[in-house]
Formats: sequence, structure tokens, C-alpha cells
Amino acid sequence: MIEQLISFSLRNRVLVLLVAAGLLVWGAFSVRASKIDAIPDLSENQVIVFTEWMGRSPQIIEDQVTYPLVTNLQGLAQVRAVRAASMFGMSFVYVIFNDNTDIYWARERVLERLNYAQRLLPAGITPTLGPDGTGVGHVLWYTLNAPKLDLGEQRALQDWYVKFGLQTVAGVSEVASFGGFQPEYQVTVDPTKLTYYNVTLPQVLAAVRSNNNEAGGRKFEQASVGYIIKTSGYIQDVATLENVPVLTRAGGVPLRLKDLGTVQMTGESRLGIFDHNGEGEAVGGIVVMRYGENADDVITRVKAKMTEVAKGLPAGVSFNIVYDRSGLIEESVANIQHTLLEEMAVVSLVVLVFLFHWRSALSILLQIPITIAASFILLNAFGISSNIMSLTGIALAIGVIVDNGIVMAENAYRNLALHQAAEEAAAGGPPGGPPVPVAPISNLEPVRHD
Repeated sequence: MIEQLISFSLRNRVLVLLVAAGLLVWGAFSVRASKIDAIPDLSENQVIVFTEWMGRSPQIIEDQVTYPLVTNLQGLAQVRAVRAASMFGMSFVYVIFNDNTDIYWARERVLERLNYAQRLLPAGITPTLGPDGTGVGHVLWYTLNAPKLDLGEQRALQDWYVKFGLQTVAGVSEVASFGGFQPEYQVTVDPTKLTYYNVTLPQVLAAVRSNNNEAGGRKFEQASVGYIIKTSGYIQDVATLENVPVLTRAGGVPLRLKDLGTVQMTGESRLGIFDHNGEGEAVGGIVVMRYGENADDVITRVKAKMTEVAKGLPAGVSFNIVYDRSGLIEESVANIQHTLLEEMAVVSLVVLVFLFHWRSALSILLQIPITIAASFILLNAFGISSNIMSLTGIALAIGVIVDNGIVMAENAYRNLALHQAAEEAAAGGPPGGPPVPVAPISNLEPVRHD
């Protein structure tokens, strides 16, 4: 098989050169289109199902939420494993699919099964899918530099302006906010007053919900003019919430919310804080890259979007990038590229000195760029990014590529020399000298390099 391939290549040299040139050009385009990242993504192909049921213990979450979801998600196609974790008020289910499964096909299958599984959950509980990112998708962290705003104002700015702006960037799966206080109206009821007025806590909750919405009306016409009647009952301030009627006492006197406790504007209860370099609390966000995207391109687009978003920030507010993977990506790739160029130069010099024949050295050295270009074609075909692992593998393979070329060239020279000596012996020996006995050409064997 190998002899036939060599014979075919020798008889069709132009075709071989055209194929090599085509691979080189195709590989050059593949290098430009290759996905660049610092580290390979070895995370599992998973879909996360998140369910929130605040105020419930982990055991209740496990029995009434996690267990029904796990048992119904186990029968999905191409599912390798289903894992789960229950904690106070939250449930996480991790559906692990086979590595060759398309992530968005997997998310569709999980959504189909959740439509049925939700009927087994308590009323008012809605499981949701996590972001379509991976464990190494955190490509950029930032904080807001806002010395004139308190933590609540900074968090509101992050949640209602910055986050929505950055989520529109192509390749971004999610912008997760952290730090600060999330403003909320907090009602603290007095149990003694609830007992005195014979009011239950569900009655208080129902009164707050019913008085924090908009009621529709109807349209009527008067003097050929149409009017639409509606009522707006959304809570605008603390005073509005304090005057919410819970029930009506004897004599038509309403029992208001402020009669049962206190109402105040405060921040959501926190389980931790975010501190930046020991300088105090900070507010910011984490940019999560979508599955299979080019990390370097996504970071570049996010930074460009930050420049646009910064134009709408209040005076004195700016972005402070805490973690940026693009620096690690560029330094890692540049280091490997520099190593590749150095290795190619050193190998070229060694081959020239070792063979001392420019045509033989050129045939060996041309294999290096062609082989590297073909490697990038295969990397793109299998969806592997250009990272420190894949580029290092290419660098290590250069030695094998050159060794094979040297072995083949040396074997060719040796067999040609022996064949030439055999012809001279058959013709009576070299001019001016006695015949030299040599072995027949049929008995020659190639040199083996172990």
C-alpha cells in the first residue's frame, strides 16, 4: 500500500504539489477562524434545572421538588447521569448528557419533560433552566466605580441598566449581578397584634398581593368620545403600603397594615458580601460566555459594549474590570506561537547542517507549515479551540514530523548509493579501479531508526 502511494506520488508530482498548496491555504484560513481560549473546556455536557421555594427546609425541598424532578428527568434520550442538590429554599438538578449531544437539543428535551414534571410539584413552583454556559464560561468580571452612590443605588443601576445592556452582546449567555443591596419593601408584623385583631398571616399576604396590581375596567362612550376605565394599584412608596387595608372592623373602620406592624424600605437579606481588594464592598457582574463561543471574540465585543453603556451612566460612575481572561489568552497563545517559530527556526538550521543539501532540507522543512495548517483544519472540524494544550501538542509534534522526514531522506540516500554502487559493479567497477563486489539490489533493506 505504501509502495503504491509513493509510486503514485512520484508519477503525479504536480497533483501532489497542488494538494499540498491547497492544504496550506485551507489551513491558513482555518488558523484565522480558529476559536481562541487560554484553557480547554473539559466541563460536562449538562443542563441545569433550578427551582426556588423560599422558606422551606432542605428536607422538604428534597422530598417535594428535587425527587419528582430527578425521577422524571432520568428517562430522557442520551442522558448519562442525573445529579441533584437540595438546600435551604433552592433545588439544583444537573442533567448530564453524552458528549456528542447538541446542547440546545438537550435543553429542548429537558423543557419538554419539565412541562409534565411541573404538575407533580407544589402549587406556585416553577422550575427554570440555567444559562447555556459551561463551568469555564466566566470570561470577565467587573465592578462599578461609583463613590457617590450607595450600595443599593449601585445594585439598582447594575440590575436595571448595565445588565440589560451587556446581555445583548452576541455570545453572552448571562450577566450575573453580585454585591450591594437589592431594594425591597419589608413588612414586619407583630404576632401580638395579629392575635389581638384575630388576623392570620395568609390574610396579610393576600391583602398585600391584591393591593399591588392593576385592575382592568371597561370602555364606555360619552358624547361620541370613548373612555377606558382602569385602576392602578401598584405600590409606589412606603406610605401607600402602610395604608393597605387588611380587613374591615366593626363600624366600617379598616384595619390597615401599619396597625399590624411596621413597613420600611430596606435591602434583601444577604448571606454574604463582595469585597474588592480589602477596600470595601463593591457591586458588579459576571459575564458568562455561551456554550461553544470564541472566548477572545466575546470579550472584545463585551468591552466595546461597555464603552457604549458607559455613556449612559451617571456622572462619576465607571467600569472597573476585575478579571479579564483575554490577557491570559493573548499571553498564552503568543507564548506558544513564539515557541513554535523558535522551534521551526532551530529545526531548520539543524536539518540544513545535518543533511548539508538544500533540496533535501527544503523537502523536510516544507512539511512543517503544511502539517501545522492541516492540524488547524482538524481542530476546527472537531470543535477544539486553540489553547495552551492543543498548541503545545502541535509544538511537540514538530520533532516527530522532522524526524520522519530525516529518516525517509536518509533511507532514500542510502538506497540510491547502494543502487548506484551495484550498477557500477555490474559495469565493471568505477573508472580506473577494480570491480567492487556488492550485494544485489533485491537484497537491500531500508535503514531502521528505533
